[in-house]
Amino acid sequence: MRRNRAPVQYGGGSWPGRSWDPFTEFQQLWDQMGRLFEQSAETETAAWRPLAETEETPDAYVVRTELPGLRREDVNVEVDGNELRISGEINEEEKDKGNMLRRRTGKFVYRTILPTDADTEKIDGDLRDGVLAVRVPKTEQGRSRRVQIKG
Repeated sequence: MRRNRAPVQYGGGSWPGRSWDPFTEFQQLWDQMGRLFEQSAETETAAWRPLAETEETPDAYVVRTELPGLRREDVNVEVDGNELRISGEINEEEKDKGNMLRRRTGKFVYRTILPTDADTEKIDGDLRDGVLAVRVPKTEQGRSRRVQIKG
């Protein structure tokens, strides 16, 4: 039986447009399972997960997370190996005389696995209008470039 060895474009997952490599995907799945078991063993568990989206630009990966009403002091952004972790806690607000909208309270965490070409030494974040944008630049090897053809 003849098989095509060209990489398959994988439409799902966190980073659209990446070619699919089953061995890398298996390794990432194995790592995620290990972290899941570690999380279940921890006494502190997250009560909820904020809404988030990922985007790949030509020179970086961007993770945007909805965190309404939070100050930057209430949010932690950490990188452990190739895992990006955004966590924190929202304490319940004191109720005033008027009516107020109810929102989630308690601890939260969002985790994602970064691609191998992410430059984890140059990550920066910006929290504005309740949206945290974390920008992870790509390494020089990971950036696409045009190849000039001679002849």
